[in-house]
Amino acid sequence: MNLERIQADGLFLIGDPHIAATPPGQRLSSYTSDVLEKLEACLKRSKELNLVPLILGDLFHWPRDNSNSLLVDLIALFGPYKPFVLIGNHDKYQARLTPDVSMAVLDAANVVRLMSEPGPAFVLETPKGDVLVGASPDGFRIPKEFEREEFEKENGKLLKVVWVSHHNVAFPNCKKQQYAIKELPGIDWLINGHIHGPRPSSTAGITTWANPGNISRMAFTRLSLERKPQAAIWTPHCIDLERWDIPHRDFYEVFPNQEFLPEQEDADAAESKFLQGLERLAWKRTHEGSGLKQFLEENIDPAQPESQLIWNLYTEVTDGNR
Repeated sequence: MNLERIQADGLFLIGDPHIAATPPGQRLSSYTSDVLEKLEACLKRSKELNLVPLILGDLFHWPRDNSNSLLVDLIALFGPYKPFVLIGNHDKYQARLTPDVSMAVLDAANVVRLMSEPGPAFVLETPKGDVLVGASPDGFRIPKEFEREEFEKENGKLLKVVWVSHHNVAFPNCKKQQYAIKELPGIDWLINGHIHGPRPSSTAGITTWANPGNISRMAFTRLSLERKPQAAIWTPHCIDLERWDIPHRDFYEVFPNQEFLPEQEDADAAESKFLQGLERLAWKRTHEGSGLKQFLEENIDPAQPESQLIWNLYTEVTDGNR
């Protein structure tokens, strides 16, 4: 297996930027420049620390129809660094990575190293020893194990095996749990994107599962208010990921200055919360119905008979306008 070999001290992990020319949800108009500045800060920091920059999926928020100016800015930004980019679900159109998506433009411009296929991706040559970095992009399963000895017969001894993924993993407080945290023989680290909220790392056998969270505050919630946008650093002998605070602006500089929705659980409050949420959405129409989709996913109760009707109406309207 002929893999690219890169000399560095470790990995600089950048979670789900979701960059877009049209701000998602209730983010204000500075969203694009804010994310570009965060990406630039991360890339500069990775160079200072001699680390390989790796984006954990969902570089884009909309898979295609991004403005030419945004693509030009990304080409100029990524060119000197050529980061690795794992393919996330938002990077694909209709669940496929096709030539008409924005990621294909960056690939054709040769400013990114796409991690679009499952399996070993590159070898990181560190002062401590060689590290294999593998990938499970969106749409490809996390391996149950990795045949490390077979790989080492052809490629030499490995100090560590690190696997990056973009999946629903059963970290604490995750509603969607596609993958249970368990030992993956032959894999030392599983580092996941996709789940935006940072989660505590968890070790099962030899495998440590980590989820650093995304770098972009996308939802107007108290959690977004409280947490700092962070990137993460992995080095061969680290016990856990090291967090790096990304320079960022105050929460109310990037979101509207308004009240949070009430957090009461009684029926009257729930109805009020739903209506207030719909009213709030009225001031901000978003591309491809994303803001409405997020709101419905967070607020409708599947057990209620009207929920399916609401969801069917949403999908009918959004599918008909794409």
